[in-house]
Parts: sequence; structure tokens; C-alpha cells
Amino acid sequence: MVGRTGSEPWSSDGPARELRVLSDDGYPDWEAVYRDNVSWVYGLMFTKVGNRPDAEDLTAEVFMTALKPLRVSASVPEVRAYLRATARTVLAGYWRTLMGREITTIDDDLPEDAPDPVPPDSGAAERARAVLDALPDRYRRILELRFLQGLSVREAANTLGVTVANAKVLQHRALQMAARPNAGGAR
Repeated sequence: MVGRTGSEPWSSDGPARELRVLSDDGYPDWEAVYRDNVSWVYGLMFTKVGNRPDAEDLTAEVFMTALKPLRVSASVPEVRAYLRATARTVLAGYWRTLMGREITTIDDDLPEDAPDPVPPDSGAAERARAVLDALPDRYRRILELRFLQGLSVREAANTLGVTVANAKVLQHRALQMAARPNAGGAR
């Protein structure tokens, strides 16, 4: 890294973070872009990841990613803004890769004597059918499509020939009516 020895980490209040004042005209070449911005990009990466090797790798990735699309003729503020946006994207990829690993595993083999997920003869199916039968046809149909057939609101709306907004209203009203005690004598 420019301006630092290999043993000292980056410090936000140390002398390693020195931005030079340049004209808004732009940089003369890529070397100038790198020299002027490497310290703050590295500092940003080190602050976010907390270790030198990853910060150095991510800093290099930021500059390599920005190399092709970034114009050297762009103004200094434009270059810095582009590098900051690129750094944000590179950091997001880093954290997605780091944290996106599988943490919980579920074994494929279940024990032979696994209990049934639904106890037999609970009467839930009969009660649900009685509640649905007590509802008006459109309300019953929207609930059947959404919850028994597992359709999305959009799919249920298409099946019923109504708008998505209308399907949402129908579902809301149907659920309200089904939740009322003694709705149509079903409870």
C-alpha cells in the first residue's frame, strides 16, 4: 500500500489517509487514479472486514472491477463516486459469499418410527369444510384457491376473472366472515 509500511494497519485518524486536492478536470492516467484513491479505498475495506489480507484483496478487486468501465477523463468527484459504488458492490459480494454458506443441514433419512405430522381424526378437516360451506360462493372459492390449492393472489384472481385488488378484498372479507363466531351456524 502506498504511504504505509507492511506492519502498520490502516487507521482512520492516522496520517495514512491523505487525500490530495486535485482539480475537477480529471486524472492524467490510471496511475494517478490509483495513487489518489488507493488509501481511502483500502481504509474503507479494512474498516468493513477487519483484516489486512481481505482488505487488500477487496481493494484490488475494486480497482480491477472499475478499470474497464471507468473513464479516466471523468472528473475527480465522478471517479471517487464510482469507486465508492464499486466498493459497495464488491463488499456486498464478499459478505454474500462469506455469509451465504449453508449453516443448517437437514438429514434426508428420517427415523422409521417418526410420528405422523397430523394426528388422525382431529376433526380439523370437517370443521374447515363446515366453515367454507357456510360462506357465500365467491368467498368460499377464493379461500379454496388460495389456501387449499395454494395459488397466488394473481393466479386466484385470474381463475375468478377479477382484478388482483378485487381478489385481495374478497380474501380479506372471506377471512373476516369465516372468523366470526357462528358464521352461518358452522361453529
